Amino acid sequence: MVGIINYGAGNIRSVCSSIIACGKKVFLIERGSDIKKSDIIVLPGVGAFDDGMKGLSLKGIIGPLVEEIDKGKPFLGICLGFQMLFSHSEEGDSKGLGIIKGEVKRFKLKNKKLKVPHMGWSRVKLSEPDNPLFFNIGDNNYFYFAHSYYVQPDDISVVAGTTEYGIEFASFIKKDNIVGVQFHPEKSGESGIKFLKNFLEGIWLQ
Repeated sequence: MVGIINYGAGNIRSVCSSIIACGKKVFLIERGSDIKKSDIIVLPGVGAFDDGMKGLSLKGIIGPLVEEIDKGKPFLGICLGFQMLFSHSEEGDSKGLGIIKGEVKRFKLKNKKLKVPHMGWSRVKLSEPDNPLFFNIGDNNYFYFAHSYYVQPDDISVVAGTTEYGIEFASFIKKDNIVGVQFHPEKSGESGIKFLKNFLEGIWLQ
């Protein structure tokens, strides 16, 4: 069963629909005690960093979430859900989950023709072209983005893919049982569904 965390700032409906389209059953994680019921955890997100962390805290989700991730449960963070894995964001004052060490930075682009937020289709360049999460997708494929901030991990070895938008930034990370993407697979058409299916089938854990 795939547990999708509902903390009031997620693109819940489309994420649920996309995972169901992959042949998986889903339920909404509404409180900390729900976390253990899931086999896989998905943390989606649209909105501000501080609001997201506040939503997780008010529902008592932070402690149980970190505990289950530490135990090795497969986890996917999407957009804001990806950014909240990190220690801190320039967007606000709240501490992040701190599961991945590093910061979330605001785009400061020299090319004034590029607008912030970054919205639209951009390529993801893989660090390793045969990454199992991109099976049947391939390198340099397009995914949909909508964000004003990007992650900057302390340990660059966790970066599994990057995207160019004025600068090169980490758009896809993998560390043990943790996967995070800045793009929205649920809005990325066939490539997004293939990515979700690869994640849910767990071949990347082997």
